[in-house]
Amino acid sequence: MSTTGFDSDVDSEADGTEGVRTFTANGGDWAAIAEEAARLGEERIVVNMGPQHPSTHGVLRLILEIDGETVREARVGIGYLHTGIEKNMEFRTWTQGVTFCTRMDYVAPFFQEVGYCLAVEKLLGIEAPERATLVRVLLMELQRAASHLVAIATGGNELGATTIMIEGFQAREEILKIFELVSGLRMNHAYIRPGGLAQDVPPGTTQAIRDMLPRFRKHVKHLHMLMDSNPIFAGRAKGVGYLPLSTALSLGVTGPILRSAGLPFDLRKDDPYCGYETYDFDVPTSTDADAFARVMLRFDEIDESLKIAMQVVERLEKQDRDGQSHPVMVDDPAIAWPAQLAIGPDGQGNSAAHIRKIMGQSMESLIHHFKLVTEGFRVPAGQVYQQIEHAKGVLGIHLVSDGATRPYRAHFRDPSFTNLQSLAAMCEGGQIADVVVAVASIDPVLGGVDR
Repeated sequence: MSTTGFDSDVDSEADGTEGVRTFTANGGDWAAIAEEAARLGEERIVVNMGPQHPSTHGVLRLILEIDGETVREARVGIGYLHTGIEKNMEFRTWTQGVTFCTRMDYVAPFFQEVGYCLAVEKLLGIEAPERATLVRVLLMELQRAASHLVAIATGGNELGATTIMIEGFQAREEILKIFELVSGLRMNHAYIRPGGLAQDVPPGTTQAIRDMLPRFRKHVKHLHMLMDSNPIFAGRAKGVGYLPLSTALSLGVTGPILRSAGLPFDLRKDDPYCGYETYDFDVPTSTDADAFARVMLRFDEIDESLKIAMQVVERLEKQDRDGQSHPVMVDDPAIAWPAQLAIGPDGQGNSAAHIRKIMGQSMESLIHHFKLVTEGFRVPAGQVYQQIEHAKGVLGIHLVSDGATRPYRAHFRDPSFTNLQSLAAMCEGGQIADVVVAVASIDPVLGGVDR
C-alpha cells in the first residue's frame, strides 16, 4: 500500500507489531536535494524553515542547506496561500474585480484597488473626477504608512521584541480608524471603483485626520527611538541581509529595498499618476543596503507620506469651503452605479431616496440599476499595463479586454513576489538566525505573492 508522497511498509511479525504501518514522508525538491547530495558524496544538512507565522513572515517555506549555523544555500517555496484571485476575476464584472484584488496584499489593499481601477479607466478612456483622485492619494499615503508599520512591528516581533510590535500596531490602529470612517471597513475595502469612488468621504473626515496625526506621530516617534538607539536591534540588523545596488537591479527588486541601496527610484516621481507631480515630497534613500537601513528608510517614508496626506487634506478642505459640487464618480450612467450609499438602521446600503425612486417612481431606473449591477458595463477590446508605487515596490496591473463585461485576463506584478527573489542573495553565507531578519526586511505578504 502506498499513497502519493508517502512510502508505506507493514512491520513483520517478528517484532510483534503485525499490521502496524509506518509512513515515511518524501517529496519533490526535498528528495532531489538528498539524492544529489548522496551522488556527490557530500554530507549536507537540509532543513525546512516554515511555513509558519511568525518568523517566516507568513506562510513562506524556506529550504535551507546549512553547514553548522551557516546557510550555504537558500531556496524559497511559495504557493501555500494561493487563492486563484486572478482567475476568479475573469468570471466577475469589472466592478466586482475590486473586491478580489483588494485581498491580494491584505496589509495594503488600497494600492491594489487604485492600480486596478486606473487600468480599467485607461481601457475605458476616462479619468476619475478631481475629488476622487484626491481621496485616492490620501488613502494610498495613509496606507503606505500603515503598511510600513506592519513591516517594522512584525519584524521586531520575529526577533522577540514584543514591545516593538505593540507600539507599531498601536500607531497603525489610528490609521485603520480613519479607513473605517471612510469606507466602513478596516481592510479589504472595495471602496475605490472604476470611474471614482463608492461614495464621498463622510463629513468631518479631514478634521478626524488632523486630530489623529499628533497621536500617530507620537507612537511613531517612540517606535523610532526604541529601534534607532537599541544596541541589540542594531547588532541583529546592521550588516545583515546585505543586497548591493547591482544585485537589486539585476533581480528586478523595487521599493524600500532598492532605495536602501542608493537608487531614488519611485514611480510617484519618475512616472507620476493621480497628480503626484503636484505634491511636495522627497524620496528617501540610503547606501547601507542592509536590514537596518531598510527599517530606518521606512520611518523616513512614513514622514513623507504624512506630508503628502496633509497636502491632500488641505485641498479637500478648500473644496469643502468653495460651496461647489465636487463629484467622486464619472458622470456616465453606463459606468457609474446609480445608487448612493447611506447609513440606515440595518447598516450601510442604498440610500432611502434612491430606493424610493427605483421602486416607486421609475421602472427604467430600476431596470438600469439591475442590469448595471448584475451584468456590468462593457469595456472596449484592448489591453493595458498600469504601474503604481506600492508600499513594497512597483505594482503592475495587466488587463486584457475582449469587449465584454468582465476581464479576458487579469494579471498582477506583485512587488513581494519579485522582491522575494533577493532572499538567497541576502542569506547565503550568513547565519540561520539572520534569515529571519532578512525575510522581515523584505516584508513580503504572501497573499500578494501567491494570489
